Amino acid sequence: MIQGERSLSWRETGEKVDEIAAAMAATGLGAGARIAVFSPNDIDAFLAVLGIFRLGGTWVPVNARNAREANRHWLDLAGCEALFYHSSLEKEALALSACLKGSSLLICIDRDAGPNAIGDFLGTGHSPSPEPPDESDMIANIFPTGGTTGLSKAACWTLGVWETLIGTFWQCLPGDAPPVHLVAAPMTHAAGVLALCTMPGGGTNVILDRPAPGLIIDAIARHKVTHLYLPPTAVYNLLDYAGVKDGDYRSLRYLMVAAAPIAPARLREAMDIIGPVVCQCYGQAEAPMFLTFLSSRDLLEGPPRRWASCGRATLATRVEIMGDEGTILGPGQRGEIVAKGSLLIPFYLNNPEATEAARRVGWHRTGDIGHFDEAGFLTIVDRAKDIIITGGFNVYSAEVEQVLLEDPAILDCAVVGVPDQKWGEAVKAVVQLRDGMTIVESEMLGRVRDRLGPVHVPKSVEFWADLPRSPVGKVLKRAIRDTFWEGTTRAVG
Repeated sequence: MIQGERSLSWRETGEKVDEIAAAMAATGLGAGARIAVFSPNDIDAFLAVLGIFRLGGTWVPVNARNAREANRHWLDLAGCEALFYHSSLEKEALALSACLKGSSLLICIDRDAGPNAIGDFLGTGHSPSPEPPDESDMIANIFPTGGTTGLSKAACWTLGVWETLIGTFWQCLPGDAPPVHLVAAPMTHAAGVLALCTMPGGGTNVILDRPAPGLIIDAIARHKVTHLYLPPTAVYNLLDYAGVKDGDYRSLRYLMVAAAPIAPARLREAMDIIGPVVCQCYGQAEAPMFLTFLSSRDLLEGPPRRWASCGRATLATRVEIMGDEGTILGPGQRGEIVAKGSLLIPFYLNNPEATEAARRVGWHRTGDIGHFDEAGFLTIVDRAKDIIITGGFNVYSAEVEQVLLEDPAILDCAVVGVPDQKWGEAVKAVVQLRDGMTIVESEMLGRVRDRLGPVHVPKSVEFWADLPRSPVGKVLKRAIRDTFWEGTTRAVG
């Protein structure tokens, strides 16, 4: 692992990880203990995560960008007994410590001496630490389901889920040499998951404290990075960076885009600038990362419509489109995306009602709306809850957003339904422009009319300086929509 001028070999990493696990075991923590890590991207946080796995405990990631109330809810829901934290978050960590159960262990990962210092904690155990259990149904970590529309549910990942995930990673992203993976996005989410996936192949993880375009470009060239994951918002920031075309991307084999749909035009731009290494995957906390995969080859050799796709089902999953009556639909028919397979989590923690709701048709219901083409490529058109019903017609907001995002003046946008006496709901676009740029509204709306038809054209447009976002950069569409429904007796037209 590498961060700045600090690096750890595999041997040094293994020794440190075992020391952390042994010290935890000496406190009485053992297999199944739920242990949180609260830190920005940091090499010591990664060691703590690996120490939890070595113990046989359950890793609970805590997002450093979340509001305190959201993290209180999360720690309480997960039932955490210990919290590893970075000194930069000490005030928040001390406030959160009241949520811990049992031993209530609090450890500062980057402090050698003093209050809660890991330096004082290490050495209290007996190395090697006890061998962890390895049953496939053991809960290895608990992930939040999102939180963009409310407080998260707790998705329980078993060792069996991890086995499928890691195997699928190597099937989709093969290599003939150990990967060099750049951890630029938050390690509490997909970037940290992919970092762990690289380890069975002897991977090196280069850790950045933030996904700044200049830092990413420099790290790729400096460390000969082969693998990089970025969410769409970070891809947009990279493409808009003044020095993006001067970067040296020759070592890069995979630029993985995931977490939200990306505008096809920007995906093409990334392929043109960075090279034939851009790929996509689709998953969610309940089915991590690889329900489907779209390779660079799929994009370059396929028809133009494939640039809006998220790929085909991976080997360990079955993905279908389901109609309202629970029937499986054929190519070209829109419905809810459902899935089966060993990639899927078994349940939500302490929430049998949500588990039953997600599985009541015998499939995992993703909440996403999509369709397959004749070749088996999946296109997502919306979240089920984001469909706008206007005058009796369904408008899929993500389709409208993709057309709008083709305009180079638009940085990001959200299309929502707003109250309308005539139509029930009217289509509205909320747009964030790039700094210093303007747009002709009539031309923007004309493109939507030409591409999607008159029903999809926004009846109104607002320009906001900034769109509200989640801690991982997703646009909070529900928060935007709620501003227009405030004071109404219901939130549908």
